[in-house]
Amino acid sequence: MWDAFVNALTLFIKGKLFRDFNAVVKQTLIGNAVGAILLILLAKVGLPLYVAVPLVGIVAGALQPWLFKDLKYA
Repeated sequence: MWDAFVNALTLFIKGKLFRDFNAVVKQTLIGNAVGAILLILLAKVGLPLYVAVPLVGIVAGALQPWLFKDLKYA
């Protein structure tokens, strides 16, 4: 199990884990931007951070599989 993790991490760092590494970066940045914007909006509304952060984590975490559904491994 550890070998599989190290192998995947090595391929990811080299940029060879996915066919289109730029698409991975783009989708990750989109997910992070949505999470950051949502956190700022919830904080501006007046929600305490101990409520806003878990909500944003759930939303951003649920968004990642949808964003990554079309990514292909190399």
